[in-house]
Amino acid sequence: MADTLNDTEKMIMETVRAFARERVRPRAAEIDRTGEFPWDLVRAMAGMGLMGVCLPEQYGGAGQSYSLFAMIVEEICAACASTGLILDVTVSLCAEAILAFGTDDQKRKYLEPLARGEVLGALAITEPGAGSDAAAITTSAVRKGDCYVLNGTKTFITNGGVAGVYVVTTVTDKSHGHQGISDFIVEKGVPGLSFGEPMHKMGICGSTTTEVVFSDCPVPAANLLGMEGQGFKITMDTLDAGRIGIAAQAVGIARAALEDAIAYASERRQFGQAITSFQGIQFMIADMATAIEAARLLTMQAAHLRDQRIPCARESAMAKLFASDTAVRVSSDALQLFGGYGYMKEFPAERHMRDARITQIYEGTNQVQRVVIARQLLGRGIG
Repeated sequence: MADTLNDTEKMIMETVRAFARERVRPRAAEIDRTGEFPWDLVRAMAGMGLMGVCLPEQYGGAGQSYSLFAMIVEEICAACASTGLILDVTVSLCAEAILAFGTDDQKRKYLEPLARGEVLGALAITEPGAGSDAAAITTSAVRKGDCYVLNGTKTFITNGGVAGVYVVTTVTDKSHGHQGISDFIVEKGVPGLSFGEPMHKMGICGSTTTEVVFSDCPVPAANLLGMEGQGFKITMDTLDAGRIGIAAQAVGIARAALEDAIAYASERRQFGQAITSFQGIQFMIADMATAIEAARLLTMQAAHLRDQRIPCARESAMAKLFASDTAVRVSSDALQLFGGYGYMKEFPAERHMRDARITQIYEGTNQVQRVVIARQLLGRGIG
């Protein structure tokens, strides 16, 4: 796949690989152990221009492809899944939504600081009573003069509390079902916006996840993203982009698990020889590598469609589904190759397995991905 990159893309990827290898990977275990938000690495990524790598130059970005962004997410996540997720969410779930549906004024106001990494971004959809069913949200937005007043609680929000810009899904007319949903751009610091304590998670421990609470929170009408009633469409399009990012994250986690397992198995000796000499181990490694390559190709296919602005709901769902299942399976097999050592926190295998598990859940559970894929096939015809 690297053979298809132009000189600029190759230079960017070489820089990213060096950064991931020299700066990110050495910090991954500590970030996981302490739950520390890696501000130093975030600032470094901002300084490298990664926060705006696929945003247009007119808004402070580098004007590169979404495909290249997916490759970058994989590379960073192979070193530290938490650090890569912070980058991914800022771009795929926040900046992409504003780029696709924002006004010129909104793009200038919000994309430029996001591209420079001066602020992070987040998407606030999920609620305590509305997860997979995005149309069941209850957070309300009521028009009052030149503002909308927001009330409600979002939960499991990645980058919650640390992000400076939030794309928030609300109900503006509950009598219209999903056609009564509208999205807003909300800035951190506005009255009535508060955050819960960071949640303690099984994996991706360095990525902050919180509740986001709106209590009579006034948001300027100028911050309506798209038009009233367009929020469900915006959310679905944004999730198409987000699922590509999560697929790339899953590929990165799986790749790291395989690379660590190969390195360990090449040194581990049993019965007088390295365990890689046993055919059973060789078959495991071959199956793991094949699944990772397939997951990467599905991810890059979806990213290519995104670059062409071709609808990719089916392809992004397939990529996310297959890549996340691959990450969980490969990380489990990798831990098995480590034997008892894999179960110990001194080795990276158990961290990869914990990090992998969430990729089957967020951006829509894998059960939901199967629904999306089936509906796309049955609604448009297979092929």
